[in-house]
Amino acid sequence: MIPISQGRSRRATLAGAVCALLVAGTALTGCSEDPNEGTNGVGRLPADQIQTKAQKAAASVGTVRLHGSVQAGGRSYTLDMRLKQQGGIGSVSTEGQTFRLLRVGQELYLRADAAFWGKGGDGESDSKAADKLASKYVKVPKGDPSYTKFIGFTDKNVLLSGLLTLHGKLSTDGHHEQGGVRTVRVTGDDGAGGTLDVSLEGTPYPLRLVRAGEAGTLTFSSWGADFPLQKPAKDDTLDYGKELPTS
Repeated sequence: MIPISQGRSRRATLAGAVCALLVAGTALTGCSEDPNEGTNGVGRLPADQIQTKAQKAAASVGTVRLHGSVQAGGRSYTLDMRLKQQGGIGSVSTEGQTFRLLRVGQELYLRADAAFWGKGGDGESDSKAADKLASKYVKVPKGDPSYTKFIGFTDKNVLLSGLLTLHGKLSTDGHHEQGGVRTVRVTGDDGAGGTLDVSLEGTPYPLRLVRAGEAGTLTFSSWGADFPLQKPAKDDTLDYGKELPTS
């Protein structure tokens, strides 16, 4: 048996105590003298600077995928969108109905089934209109209320600039993990003003947002990963040419 000096034993005990303090309350496992060792270093910054760095990182890259739920205009929407500067594509669900959105430049298209277009309608004319619009990429006129309502879901700058700001006094809430990536969490008013998980690996992108007031939770991924975006084929497109049916 190799004897261990009392001094060495005391040092080991002290190191263990310090380690326990460092990782207490976090989602990390294991023991490290510095939980930010090997990271991009944002975990060492004050909460307001972490939020600012995440906002700048999000603005600096051209593409992102976001999915989750948001509350808007008194409704709950479930989104799965891929966005870039030129537009976006993805699916939106609300009140039991799901539809596709596609924006290329300033042209917005909506694709849904007959049940979606016929919802709330009455009479044979409404049924015929729904059948005509079903499963086509319907070009949404710029003057239609749906254009204003839905184009924001396809605009990366508008959507993220409105989302990535927490409310109230900012503070950090330990180290966590999202999708296998280490994060540092920032909260507003101890969570009442929302929480934002920011990557500790590589660029400090935002990875998960819980909005204030239970207004939804969104995750962000595929930062900088390009994807194809083009207008639908002519045979697959219908230019309604006037205000869309109310549905």
